[in-house]
Amino acid sequence: MRNKTLTRKSRIRSKLKKVNNGKPRLSVFRSLNNIYAQLIDDKKGSTIASASSKEKNIEKKSKTEVSKIVGKLIAERSIEKGIKEVFFDRGSYRYHGRVKSLAEAARTGGLKF
Repeated sequence: MRNKTLTRKSRIRSKLKKVNNGKPRLSVFRSLNNIYAQLIDDKKGSTIASASSKEKNIEKKSKTEVSKIVGKLIAERSIEKGIKEVFFDRGSYRYHGRVKSLAEAARTGGLKF
């Protein structure tokens, strides 16, 4: 029997594959204390840009505040690389809390998804 999170993850990835027109995807991973964001080019299989809460220039605040900072960082780094449109891959996580604040900060930073 499949787990709910695995089912959700595979459902989201299959939807992304159906509508992917060569745009990179913004993949989000969150652990208990940290959050990570990567821009991935699936055609090349490489990471274009990344940001995480473990970087030295990020102050230790609440988890949602840190995820907003990470969202702004990934938006700045992607715009520097010339990428403005991405697909948001939230993985097996629900769209609320830290994942939502990262996505909203990336949108206000200039990314479209």
